[in-house]
Amino acid sequence: MAVGEDESLRQILKEAKSIAVVGASPNPWRDSGTIAQFLREKGYTVFPVNPKYDEVLGHKCFPSLTSIEQPVDIVDIFRRSEEVPPVVDEAIHIGARTVWMQLGVVSPEAAARAEEGGLRVIMDRCIAIDYRRLMK
Repeated sequence: MAVGEDESLRQILKEAKSIAVVGASPNPWRDSGTIAQFLREKGYTVFPVNPKYDEVLGHKCFPSLTSIEQPVDIVDIFRRSEEVPPVVDEAIHIGARTVWMQLGVVSPEAAARAEEGGLRVIMDRCIAIDYRRLMK
């Protein structure tokens, strides 16, 4: 999927029921936590993923994608670009449908691997910004 295709982004956001936020943080100044909360308020089941925490925003935090025992539609990645490939490997392993790399997160290698694994890829975009823009 080419970045910028609004109808494709809208469809991904409409179809998704669950989102794993990789790199979720309980710190209020970190976008990962506030966006996880925003997505929860919009009706998604949100799974915070970060091995550093047991809980994020009052919800169980998972150490990895493979520790989530429910289906995950979107894997929203808040990690440095060089840390994305192993996250994509886990996303493929769990059968996620989409990998969404947040603003500033760019990994062509991981994107190619995700697409080869059958996942849709959004890169260098904020899921909350796109939600607000497209899901009126």
